[in-house]
Amino acid sequence: MMRARETAHSRAVREANKAFKTREPQILMTDYAKAQQSFQENRERLKALRLARESNVGRS
Repeated sequence: MMRARETAHSRAVREANKAFKTREPQILMTDYAKAQQSFQENRERLKALRLARESNVGRS
């Protein structure tokens, strides 16, 4: 009796851990992807500002 109860509990714990483990990397990757996208957008914005500034210096 005790063994069956322990096995059922262990199985439930394993399944719960499995569910949480598969979700964590997706969240982390999402955060990483957001950071990369933000970095790329900021880099493009700064590049456009630099090119505009260089363009105006050439005209003066």
